Amino acid sequence: MKDKKIHTNKLKIGNGVYLLVFFLFLVLAVSLGYRCLVDYKANGTVTISEFIKNRNIVEDVILPERGSIYDIKGNVLAEDVASYTLIAYLDPKRSEDGVIRHVVDKEKTAKELSKLINTSYDRVLEILNKKAYQVEFGTGGKNLSQLEMEKIKALNLPGIDFIKSTKRYYPYGDFASYLLGYTKNKEHEDGNTYMVGELGIEGYYNTELTGKSGYITYEKDGRGNIIANSNEYREEAIDGDNIYLTIDSSIELFIQNEVNKIQKNSKSEWVLMAVMDAKTGAILGYSSTPSFDPNIRNLTNYMDPFVSYSYEPGSTMKIFSYMCAVNSGKYNGKDTYMSGSKTYVSERDKNDTITIKDWNEKGWGRISYDYGFAQSSNIAVASLLETTITKKELKSCYSDYGFGKQVGLPLNNELKGDITFTYDVEAATAGYGQGIKITPIQMLQGLSIISNDGVMLKPYIVSKIVDSEGKVILENGRVELGRVATKETTDKMKELMRSVINSDSRNGTGYVYQIQGYDLIGKTGTAQIFEKGKYLTGSGNYIYSFAGIYPGDDPEIIIYTAIKKPQDGNNYIAGPTKDAIINISKYYGVEEKKKVNATVTVENYDNKLAANIKKELASSALKVITLGNGNKIINQYPKNGITLGKGDMVVLLTNDYDKTMLDFTGMSYKDVKNILDLMNVEYSLSGYGYAKNQNIEPNEKINSKIVIEFSGLY
Repeated sequence: MKDKKIHTNKLKIGNGVYLLVFFLFLVLAVSLGYRCLVDYKANGTVTISEFIKNRNIVEDVILPERGSIYDIKGNVLAEDVASYTLIAYLDPKRSEDGVIRHVVDKEKTAKELSKLINTSYDRVLEILNKKAYQVEFGTGGKNLSQLEMEKIKALNLPGIDFIKSTKRYYPYGDFASYLLGYTKNKEHEDGNTYMVGELGIEGYYNTELTGKSGYITYEKDGRGNIIANSNEYREEAIDGDNIYLTIDSSIELFIQNEVNKIQKNSKSEWVLMAVMDAKTGAILGYSSTPSFDPNIRNLTNYMDPFVSYSYEPGSTMKIFSYMCAVNSGKYNGKDTYMSGSKTYVSERDKNDTITIKDWNEKGWGRISYDYGFAQSSNIAVASLLETTITKKELKSCYSDYGFGKQVGLPLNNELKGDITFTYDVEAATAGYGQGIKITPIQMLQGLSIISNDGVMLKPYIVSKIVDSEGKVILENGRVELGRVATKETTDKMKELMRSVINSDSRNGTGYVYQIQGYDLIGKTGTAQIFEKGKYLTGSGNYIYSFAGIYPGDDPEIIIYTAIKKPQDGNNYIAGPTKDAIINISKYYGVEEKKKVNATVTVENYDNKLAANIKKELASSALKVITLGNGNKIINQYPKNGITLGKGDMVVLLTNDYDKTMLDFTGMSYKDVKNILDLMNVEYSLSGYGYAKNQNIEPNEKINSKIVIEFSGLY
């Protein structure tokens, strides 16, 4: 009996333990369920749902760098740069550990900051007196450059800090702005902010410039921390492609200076000037007004005049109507016609007549067709359409010459113009550039026919595209669109265009474009403007233009200038167009090339005797500059492999350079920068084109920062 009682007691104890364990398990389950359902805070920091949500695989986007845009010489025209926003910490709690981390002396801070940002002392002090933990300083404290940030940082003002970001920067402001375009920051669906190109190259090649985003995936714990030694997968971003334009910054500057001069003097509605390489079709530069600075996007017009303006060209179109007649094989420039006016019976109403006139309404009597071109006679073209070519042939020629269709530059909103005409009188007016519409780029393309002996070239503005690893993925060059005229025809057109400017008498309409010693050929144009259903009348209500080729005997450049509605009606474009040609000619050394054909290819002169190399180069008619009095050469400009002509410069750095200043006057921006880099000195350059002023006189010792100012005119 005793043993049975003991056994019964043990059984009761065992059951009690089981019940207790079960009870504790039940309590734990209820507690856990409560915490999950009620979103209980674990450790007082995060909720269970947050804990579960955070403990997973995370993917972060790696943003690519946007590609840069360069000119043909490798000068940066658009790039990403670090940008800084100035901030100030005002809360004294930041300094509770004894280290000053907030603004203490607000008056001193306001005084110092107002000197370096575009904000007044009173306004800065007002901001610093706000009741806030942290403040910014408005537009005056935004978009600060690295240099501006460092200047402020050097003040060592307590509580002053910066927020770093990236912005698109255009070093030369409104320089070729319609061509470059601009970017805007836009938030993507992935939560990141991307630069998006608008207008110009930035817009057309936005995908290429943007690159491809990468990403990184990793595991993190419930508190959002990366789990050590966990699996991580990373795919790097692919930075955007770099785009090299055909634009030459020096030529662009020459053009821009002249366009601004025209605009200032004429107060016209718009002005444009464009230059193309006559042998390749590469666009070397174009500028227009009104312009804008892509850094601040102060646009007044979103249309690029180069491709998005179409207008009646006026008498520059006679180049192409005459070329059509000459190429027909039936043209005889000595044949004559009666100038002055011509009357047509209306093909719409036989009882109505339409009379067209020369700009000189009385005409010049009976004159030859060749002389009629020099005088820009409208009736000459009208007569050719009765004796030499038909209106159908004229329309076909215009189409063959590229008018009435897009040229195909990588720029948005390119117009194709309009060469539609039906009746005889419409064909006559189309022959002298009224009643049809063209674009400036079409004019350049058409002129390439004459500069290439009858072969039309396709204009292009992108030289090459290079990916982030340096691989060339696109390269452009001369593209022939086909022969549309014979060499005999274009030789005759050169003769006619030369007569406009360089005729024996001063009767040619382009005589004002004559430059002594320069073989410029071309054609002037004065076009009426059709607005609101009628042609405008009165002084200034015209589009004046000039289409030129230089030199005429061996073309290097094609230039086109146009101006709409100059204020008092005068033609302002002759002088500036000539100045641009003179500067480009000097820049290219066109006249020097005529004098000497000999060239020298620069070799690598490292460790060679300076005296021997200097003598050798001088004997080849090169200009040699030696830096220092050392006996051996340790560096040079330009590098080996470059071909130079008579009068070109070679700079030799010797092993004993004593930091003596050179005379940089008249040197190009590119040459000056490369020589200063060779000299290994601190410098600052402003402007573009040719060196005009320097702060250290030639032959003086360099003991401070060199400052050189440039101007576009030689």
